[in-house]
Amino acid sequence: MPEQPDEIWDTIRGELRRETPDFKFHIWLEPLRLAAIRGHTVYVRAPEHIRTSVSERYLPLLRRAVAAGFDDRALVEVVGADWEPPPDGHVDDAARPAATADERDAPGLNRDRLNPKYTFNQFVIGAGNRFAHAAALTVAELPGHSYNPLFLHGSPGLGKTHLLHAIGNYVERFGTGLKVRYATIEEFTGDFVQAVRRNTTADFKRRFRGADVVLIDDVQFLAGRDRTSEEFFHTFNAVVEAGRQLVMTSDRAPEDIPGLEQRLTERFRSGLVAELDAPEITVRMAILAKLARLDGHEIDAEVLAEIAGRVTTSVRALQGALIRVVAYASMNSEQPTPALARHVLRRLRADERPDVRSVNEILEATAQEFGLEPDDLRGKSKQQSISAARQVAMYLATELTAHSPGEIGEAIGGRDRKTVTHGISRATQVLESDQVVRTSVNNLRRRLARPAS
Repeated sequence: MPEQPDEIWDTIRGELRRETPDFKFHIWLEPLRLAAIRGHTVYVRAPEHIRTSVSERYLPLLRRAVAAGFDDRALVEVVGADWEPPPDGHVDDAARPAATADERDAPGLNRDRLNPKYTFNQFVIGAGNRFAHAAALTVAELPGHSYNPLFLHGSPGLGKTHLLHAIGNYVERFGTGLKVRYATIEEFTGDFVQAVRRNTTADFKRRFRGADVVLIDDVQFLAGRDRTSEEFFHTFNAVVEAGRQLVMTSDRAPEDIPGLEQRLTERFRSGLVAELDAPEITVRMAILAKLARLDGHEIDAEVLAEIAGRVTTSVRALQGALIRVVAYASMNSEQPTPALARHVLRRLRADERPDVRSVNEILEATAQEFGLEPDDLRGKSKQQSISAARQVAMYLATELTAHSPGEIGEAIGGRDRKTVTHGISRATQVLESDQVVRTSVNNLRRRLARPAS
């Protein structure tokens, strides 16, 4: 069991996150902080604007989380910003005895560190992450047998940590007693520094090198840390040479991490390196639909399309945008609509994609690229060459304008939202397999990105 107050609070937060939909957790529970632990009472500090609601709605949930993560006899009090804890001598501040080494290394030791919502079933697969997902699943099914080490990289918020946790959750569920050790590189560094100070480096080494599956997040932060890099180098060798599985994530490829030792770069590249790219619009819509479903929200496809069309960089940004839209609608007793989503995202500056060109300009450029007339694309012809060009125009309109699918359809011959959504999906599929179309789309992107003359 955890010993220090911060460790206790991390465990309690893990229980809260496990039992609460993301929307409610981010709005009501994530702002909470541990104020103090005195004897069998846990004091939780809440911002004033939500303190009353937390006390009225979430106190039973807090009590359950504290009972599961700390002490089943514990009391919980929600306090405000100005509350000060009783003097340390008022009651014994020691929460529980320290865990033994055997307890720390027991199977399931990461149960409170791994996010239970990050599973393979909840991961939305698209062209930009299909290879990384397949590699991660293979590693989870047969740790140490394939792709060792596995190095996942990509920009923040694209799902690297999700896959890392999914591997850990899968192994802990199906690995018949295999030990999983998860840590960020910051945690690895902190634990190593503490072990050196306390002269317990042997215990530190055994915890990482004795695990069957070692999962390390954000290894780019190793750069410039000489002593930690040295220890990680030996940990890497010990884990891989023993046939144990090592999986790492980074925001860039091994060779692109500035200041990283060459010997580490070479080892990171010695297994499989898999990149995650930003999701295309159809995948962004599928991600939003899944997030909404998991949190118990019924949101129209037009609203999801509006968000997906405006937030393009990462899964994390999509989740944040959805939370904002749903929270705004809930607090104002409104139903989420495309117009409300536009208002919220622009007001909060979450709209990542201002208009570059109008739909008409996109139609004209697309028609010219494919040797057609703009009216051909607006018309009703189902000729293959015209339909394909029309679908490319729809795809580019979602990428280069802030219009919803319904608005794009209206500008392209009065078509409805479903037709546009289908056209975008077809264009996405063609772009993945047809180099000629992909070249034309890239030409159009370059041409349309220039200011109109």
